[in-house]
Amino acid sequence: MLNPSRCRIIAIGKVRKRWIQDGLNIYLKRLPGLTITELRDSTVRRESKEILTSLKAQETLVVLSEEGETLTSINFANRLNTINSQKLVFVIGGAEGLTNEIKDSANWILSLSNFTFPHEIARLLLVEQLYRSFSILQNTPYHRN
Repeated sequence: MLNPSRCRIIAIGKVRKRWIQDGLNIYLKRLPGLTITELRDSTVRRESKEILTSLKAQETLVVLSEEGETLTSINFANRLNTINSQKLVFVIGGAEGLTNEIKDSANWILSLSNFTFPHEIARLLLVEQLYRSFSILQNTPYHRN
């Protein structure tokens, strides 16, 4: 079973909207061990360098990008379950997106939607989908078919 403590999020920028932070706090309480590393807004090149230096050995890099793979919640949960022994780091870029260097380094490029979202909302959506995935895998009633 996938363990939240084996997952981490690297996100560019701070959450400035209170309602988004409130939502994040709810899901982070439900996902003990999941951490979010915030990196300062800068140029896309500097952000890329900070992301690369923040990566730890043995982490599987999952980049969020609108051109990535789009999955249903159930398929996302199943995909996470197949890589459950690995440490996962999800990267959410800033307003300018991510460099090709980061995308080329990724083990997996994931899209949350065909829509483009502000990075704060993308963070909330990702955390909610991680919680939904754990719920699906544990067969709890949070996710309804």
